[in-house]
Order: sequence, then structure tokens, then C-alpha cells
Amino acid sequence: MTILIGQPADHQLVSQVEDQNLSSKAIETNELVLDGGFVVPKDIISSNEFIAPEINSFGHTFRDYNAESERQKTVEEFYRLNHINQTYDFVKKMREEYGKLDKVEMSIWECCELLNEVVDDSDPDLDEPQIEHLLQTAEAIRKDYPDEDWLHLTALIHDLGKVLLLPSFGGLPQWAVVGDTHPLGCAFDESIVHHKYFKDNPDFHNSDYNTKYGIYPKECGLDNVVISWGHDDYMYLVAKENGTTLPSAALFIIRYHSFYPLHRSGAYTHLMNKEDRENLKWLKIFNKYDLYSKSKVRIDVEKVKPYYLSLIEKYFPAKLRW
Repeated sequence: MTILIGQPADHQLVSQVEDQNLSSKAIETNELVLDGGFVVPKDIISSNEFIAPEINSFGHTFRDYNAESERQKTVEEFYRLNHINQTYDFVKKMREEYGKLDKVEMSIWECCELLNEVVDDSDPDLDEPQIEHLLQTAEAIRKDYPDEDWLHLTALIHDLGKVLLLPSFGGLPQWAVVGDTHPLGCAFDESIVHHKYFKDNPDFHNSDYNTKYGIYPKECGLDNVVISWGHDDYMYLVAKENGTTLPSAALFIIRYHSFYPLHRSGAYTHLMNKEDRENLKWLKIFNKYDLYSKSKVRIDVEKVKPYYLSLIEKYFPAKLRW
């Protein structure tokens, strides 16, 4: 089913502080520690809307790909390799291979724990293990949308496809797993980060692929568009083929949460259909939590684990094929 919503409304991040016991770190940094360890600045408490932090854990603005730092150099090299090697033929090959779901059989939570071994080289805002980011995102959304349990679970699992970096899943290189995604088979939009490196991608010079629509009809629907391969598309395949009962909005978020040219810059909307536009409203809500909930503060995993296990049981089988 498709979940329909009106225009997203900003919500107060915290309506009430349930735990008044402040950690020494929270006191020193003028922050309050909420359930699960999610940290929110004190000045947000009196606000009537979600207020995104201004700087990331490295002291730069979020998604600043030009900030001078060692991290920035790693991120730019990642995108150079990504833009050169992500071709239409490569993506088709990856979808065929990984669509077999014959790598591992395990539960959702077992996969969450595997992410302790993963750090995302494409992320300029965080270098912590990915399980921390999943729980930070999920707990932030849970505060603002307490009745949308499907959205809490979607936040928890949205990056699980990053296990593709691990040897048991083929040990794919970072450029084939993480980073912003974009369509193949049509022109590379200028809004794509580090666009300059596409000049060395074979598809850039293919006359069938370098026009606005490329090989696609107008408003064909994103389901019919080949998107650069990575953890988004892989986790979408895992969830769909294992019979999840999550709504289509959740699957849309999982599949396109790294599609920043679309939900940040408004590119490629000419390929969307009506269902895509409806689900995009939920993705835009999700995105600000995915991006701005990143911090160096650890979540109390054992405290929140029972809640998320109950959601996993509700929406997924006990074991999944990966």
C-alpha cells in the first residue's frame, strides 16, 4: 500500500524531557541526553519545530564537500572512483548478481550488529561505526513521530546494505556501496556532487545516455530507472524479496535515501510518476533526520533493543536471505 500525506509539517523535536538526569558530558556541552542516548541542544527544548544543528562532528557544515580536511580528501577520492566506475552495464550486472540473495541467511538484528565493522568513506559528517548512525536516526524520528512505527524501523534498517563492504558479502569497494546515488542511462545532472569526474565515465560519452531523458520515457516511474548501485538498492531488494510488510513509502525511503540530486536539488523529477511524488514527501521528512541526527554521542543499545526487536518481528520474517 502507498502511504499518503500532505505537505510535511515541521515538528518540535522534544515536547517533554522524560529523563532529567544529565550526564557530565551533557552538562559541559549544554546538551540534554534523551532516551537511548540521543543528544539534543537545550535551546531546542523550547522550540516548536525541528532545528537542525549547524555543524557536524568535525566542526564543518553538513555535507560540505569542500571543507579542507583529511576527511574531505578521502571523500573526494571516493567520488572520483564512484563517478568513473558506476556505469549502466555495471549496475545491471550487480543487480543480477546480488538479486539472487544467496550470500547469507540471518535476521535483521544480526545484520545491524554486523554494521559495527563498517565505516562509510563517502560521509563527510561522520566516521563512527554505522550502527551508531542507524540508532541515532531511528531514535530522533521516534521522538517526533511516535505513532509511525514503520518509520522508526525504516530508519534502523535503511543503511543495512552497507554490509556489502564485508568479505562474506563479496567485499565490494566503497565506491560500489556507499555515497550519493544517481540515475544511469540518461545525462548526469550538474547537481551531483563532484560532477567533474563523470567526464571519465564511459556512459558520459554515449549518445544514448547523455540526454535529459536518455533511454527513459517521460514520467516512467523511478522503478523503471537504473540507479547507481549501492547499499540502498541492495537493501531494497532484500526487504522486497523477503516479503516485508513495510508500506511502499518505507521501501521508497530505503531505495532512494541517498538520491540527493532528487530530494535535495529537485533533479530528475521528470522521470517520477504519481506514486513516486507521494512517497517523496515521506523521504523528505526522513532525510533531515538521516542527515542531522549524526553525532559523536553513543546510543544505549541494550535499552532500545527490545523495542526495535518487536518492530522487526512485526514487519519481517525471523530469518532473511541476503
